[in-house]
Amino acid sequence: MTTPHTIAEYLRQLRAALKGADPAMIQDALFDAEEHLRSELAEHPEESEAAMLARVAGSYGAPEEVAEIYRDTEIKVQRALRPPRPRAGRGPVARFFGVIGDARSYAALFYMLLALATGIFYFTWVVTGLSLSAGLAVLIIGIPFIVLFLASTRLLALVEGRLVEVMLGVRMPRRPASAVRELPLFKRIGAMFTDPRTWGTLFYMLLMLPLGIIYFTMVVTGITLSLALIAMPVAQLFGFAPTMVNDVAYFWPLWTLPFSMLGGVLLFFVMLHIARGVGWMHGHVAKHLLVTTAGY
Repeated sequence: MTTPHTIAEYLRQLRAALKGADPAMIQDALFDAEEHLRSELAEHPEESEAAMLARVAGSYGAPEEVAEIYRDTEIKVQRALRPPRPRAGRGPVARFFGVIGDARSYAALFYMLLALATGIFYFTWVVTGLSLSAGLAVLIIGIPFIVLFLASTRLLALVEGRLVEVMLGVRMPRRPASAVRELPLFKRIGAMFTDPRTWGTLFYMLLMLPLGIIYFTMVVTGITLSLALIAMPVAQLFGFAPTMVNDVAYFWPLWTLPFSMLGGVLLFFVMLHIARGVGWMHGHVAKHLLVTTAGY
């Protein structure tokens, strides 16, 4: 590659050097590089961009060198996010019950419960923001309002990304998307409206409400039923009737009680597997809608 003479050219070369890498990592790398280079330029305003880039080439690195460092670091990040591999030779029964020790399953279970609250908040925020933006569009404050609203959704996308990465183990951006600051203000605003990530974020936040309801219902129903089946033999042992039919207490036959407890235990393990599967699916949906992938 040729030596970059502007920050924008440096970022283009860095993006090209990172082609094929994780989009979340690319977004972080571009943001970090731009912030570092612009801070160097601000500390030495007498220098041109070309002179600054030539000066920091040895300390910060050329685009290819920076890309290689980020690729090496990403390997360590992916290893940290990846759940422990099951021991070789484990059969299907051992793998089924081994989920009890998988921390990622419990984190996904908690995320499914939390999704109802975040879904309600995201849905309310987007619907209110879009409604006010449409209502204020005829006024002079309409454009600043919708720009601030879209910027707020990008901030919320970063917060959601942290939840997804910590709880579901899917790599998400830790930095905002890098902006082309050389463009005039109105072109940068226009780029926000044409960026697929803007509309993907809005769609994701609207989608979170129905998904949150489904996830919450699944977890509460599954866990409640599991605990009820496990507790039923104990309750009946102490004289509590687990079932009422027409105001008449009904006690289950004794021979069914071990099967009830066994069914409750098995259902709990099934719920952990479902949570892990839902977490994997939702993490990849979040990554597809919240992370910029164009050009990568």
